Amino acid sequence: MNPKVSVVVPVYNEEAVLPALFARLYPALDALGTSYEVVFVNDGSVDRSAALLREQFQKRPDSTRIILFNGNYGQHMAIMAGFEHCRGERVVTLDADLQNPPEEIAKLLAKMNEGYDYVGGVRLERQDTAFRRNASRMMNAIRERITRIRMTDQGCMLRAYSRTIVDAINGCREVNTFIPALAYTFAERPAEIEVAHEERPAGKSKYSFYSLVRLNFDLVTGFSAMPLQLFSLTGIVISLLSIAFVVFLAIRRLVVGPEAEGLFTLFGLAFFLIGITLFGIGLLGEYVGRIYEQVRQRPRYLIQAILEREDAVSELPKQRQI
Repeated sequence: MNPKVSVVVPVYNEEAVLPALFARLYPALDALGTSYEVVFVNDGSVDRSAALLREQFQKRPDSTRIILFNGNYGQHMAIMAGFEHCRGERVVTLDADLQNPPEEIAKLLAKMNEGYDYVGGVRLERQDTAFRRNASRMMNAIRERITRIRMTDQGCMLRAYSRTIVDAINGCREVNTFIPALAYTFAERPAEIEVAHEERPAGKSKYSFYSLVRLNFDLVTGFSAMPLQLFSLTGIVISLLSIAFVVFLAIRRLVVGPEAEGLFTLFGLAFFLIGITLFGIGLLGEYVGRIYEQVRQRPRYLIQAILEREDAVSELPKQRQI
């Protein structure tokens, strides 16, 4: 018998947070009054995260499943592995850092009961630095204009998916993807609700500035060809302006005479055009790189081991060791 709810939790070097996560997650799920499973995906942690997950499996084998990667493949690949192995009718993704409280899962599931097939969380009061909040707002605005995907808070991974959406995502074999956006494209009735956001109790964010830039590149290039189209339009406009400028210089030479002081202007225009060209080559390289990674058809991740009990479906809430 499959559980009603699956909770997928990617884990990467969260040794300091996992005990607190276990202590809050399981009581929150017990309070739902329905069967559930928790699928932890260890994304190549180099601390004691894997050992703590094994211990938790031994305590709660009825409702706990552990997927151990043989290396670090990234948060979204960890979630993909969870999606491919979970069995619930509804699937909730939750970060392991406890910034999204597990107690908020009930709110997402209650929203799904209203007939929605995909419910995204929107962090009510973000406990992040001002730089990350402002950068997130800016990237949200740019992403929405380019991809037409309307997610108020793309960085919030506390989200609930119907089994239909999860199966559709599993049918995609993309090497690089952004799961919340992919789910939005498949959803018939998506919705968003506000959820609480807390300070990280221990450890630090695994997303560096470079990682966030790469993630947004994947998001934009994976769901829209508009950047290439915009670059093509920019090239057309610059070409027309260049022609007009050449005509202007020719007329000026005939009327005023040769000019000796235009060197720095030409340098400025040349550097500007070179910059535009290099940006376009880099942008084109992003798309070609995605094609290259896709056509190689290498495994997206390798699983070292899976800890599970075949009949692992929790019963209704009762006293359990956590």
